[in-house]
Amino acid sequence: MPRLGVVLVSVREGRAGEPVAQWFVERAKDHGSFEVELLDLKAIDLPILRESNHPRVQKYTEPKTQAWSKTIAAMDAFVFVTPEYNFSMPPSLVNALDHLYHEWSYKPAGFVSYGGVSGGLRSVQHAKSMMTTFKLVPMVEAVSVQYVAKALVDGKFPGGDPYDKQAKAMLDELLRWTNALRTLR
Repeated sequence: MPRLGVVLVSVREGRAGEPVAQWFVERAKDHGSFEVELLDLKAIDLPILRESNHPRVQKYTEPKTQAWSKTIAAMDAFVFVTPEYNFSMPPSLVNALDHLYHEWSYKPAGFVSYGGVSGGLRSVQHAKSMMTTFKLVPMVEAVSVQYVAKALVDGKFPGGDPYDKQAKAMLDELLRWTNALRTLR
């Protein structure tokens, strides 16, 4: 069974991304096509990139980078649960991507974004542009949660019909691309 890394991007205290990520992890497990692992950037706690070698040579000296490399190399696909910061993606996502290179290659990437009126879509657009540099293949299908603060109920994200349908469509497409890209890895 392919391995899906659900990357919880926000590292802020009180982040809305945690309940959204938990909701998505449950949808992915219910889908039944992936072995699902939550990768919480706050818990992983990558430092600001300070490796002396370019990531393409994979000569990592920092223990956290070495662990991150093994984690990402073991995944077959990703879903990034991301907010939008100032019309762009969070620096934690840029930093997590920049730590590695080959480990990302030829894997599909989906998005669960959240925020205010845009639902995090501008963050996703910026991330897609950067991800293609790593040979990640961003999916068109996505989940976008507008006004996330209003959507939370007792600190949890309940999802519901439109979000559940969006998640299923994205997971179906992620599976197709995961299988297709396997030959390139």
